[in-house]
Amino acid sequence: MHATMQSATLLITRESVMTSALMQNYGSPELEFDHGKGSYLFTRSGETYLDFAMGIAVNSLGHCHPVLIDALTTQANKLWHTSNLYRIEGSEKLAKQLVKHTFADRVFFCNSGTEAIECGFKMIRRHFYNKGQGQRNRIIALSNSFHGRTLAAIAAAANPAHCEGFLHGDAGFDQAEFGNIQSLEDQINENTAAVILEPVQGEGGIRVVEQSYLKAVKDLCTRHDLLLMFDEVQCGVARTGSLYAYQQFGISPDILATAKGLGGGFPIGACLATEELASALSAGTHGSTFGGNPLAMAVGNAVIEQVSDENFLKNVRTSGDYLKAQLQTLVSNHSALLKSVSGTGLMLGLACKIEASELIARLQNEKLLVVKAGGNSIRLLPALNVSRAELDSALEIISKVLSHW
Repeated sequence: MHATMQSATLLITRESVMTSALMQNYGSPELEFDHGKGSYLFTRSGETYLDFAMGIAVNSLGHCHPVLIDALTTQANKLWHTSNLYRIEGSEKLAKQLVKHTFADRVFFCNSGTEAIECGFKMIRRHFYNKGQGQRNRIIALSNSFHGRTLAAIAAAANPAHCEGFLHGDAGFDQAEFGNIQSLEDQINENTAAVILEPVQGEGGIRVVEQSYLKAVKDLCTRHDLLLMFDEVQCGVARTGSLYAYQQFGISPDILATAKGLGGGFPIGACLATEELASALSAGTHGSTFGGNPLAMAVGNAVIEQVSDENFLKNVRTSGDYLKAQLQTLVSNHSALLKSVSGTGLMLGLACKIEASELIARLQNEKLLVVKAGGNSIRLLPALNVSRAELDSALEIISKVLSHW
């Protein structure tokens, strides 16, 4: 009878996929969740999954955190949207908090990481245009980077799989080899305006830039009068154990894109900049209909209040150190299956000798959710307030799956 019920459920799932009105750019995922709480997700049938994907580093405080629920519902009962034709108190408050805790002087709010990236690109080009140097419009990105899915964002990363059929020409972007300062210097010419990089590459395989490399990049930018932009869409908002990853290197950018964890699950994005760069976007040069809306700002303010606390950040570092050490033990114990551990804080990667996609599938069968990354690796991105017991549960599942390989 169990087999019959399972077959019937599978048939219903497949029929729902076939009759879906959704475009198929995400494929046809079958697993669906009904609700979540903390580090766990639950299906309608009552199955429980330990979530170490967190919407790809989005649900920074886990699912349905009470502080975020309260902030959202309180605001929802007052005001949802007015547009930026009018002052929005919540956006002023959140901008001040981001300025207080970072290098930035000004903030532009939008709805996603890609939008924040686009804002930065426009700011860079407008900055040099306003200086009478409009020919300086090329931006250098690094190999294996990921900056989003808009045309400019995929042009920057230049991943053939993302660009095919969409781009004609390079759209004003050049690429240098990750970690190779000579490769970067070779790309600089009289038309170069800026360099963009992720302090910790996410999609590229959880690769942390070396301190010496980042310093050399900053020195090159200073020497050639280039702007430096950091993409912290994934590695920002306490994910690495500091509010933003760049703060661990002691090297500040001119522009920074942030999103994902900033909304704790609610759509939000922000582009942070120095006063000099922000002045390039005068009234009417850029905008976003929903950017800085009262709902997103209410949640964003609640998130920042939680994650900017030093005790919170210390706990992220402690949890990350513990998880990384335990994963390194697993690599030692299963050296025929795994290569190495990378990352920092609670943004960790596990490079595999076996097929990473197969490992992800088997972990999901054991009710642990993780995410694939480049270099045949998996990403572990738990909630920033994950408990030691939840870390141990995840490690136990990974160990079990590897032991039965």
